[in-house]
Amino acid sequence: MERNANKKPEKQPNNPLHGKTLEAILVYLVSYYGWEELGDIIRINCFRSNPSLKSSLKFLRRTPWAREKLENLYVETFKET
Repeated sequence: MERNANKKPEKQPNNPLHGKTLEAILVYLVSYYGWEELGDIIRINCFRSNPSLKSSLKFLRRTPWAREKLENLYVETFKET
């Protein structure tokens, strides 16, 4: 019998990504910067050429380096606000 099966996940109060979905992060950054500026900061085509939430999420979920750049930008932006 596994003892940790009912253990609650640890809280991470100092991690601004904790509890945030990729979609929530992207929506926040698009509302903060807009697609054009976001595409200038993170130079990937899904932000620069006919951007949409759906296509960007699909790309970010399949591309770890791009997701990491987005998450890092979110953390930096979160510190500023």
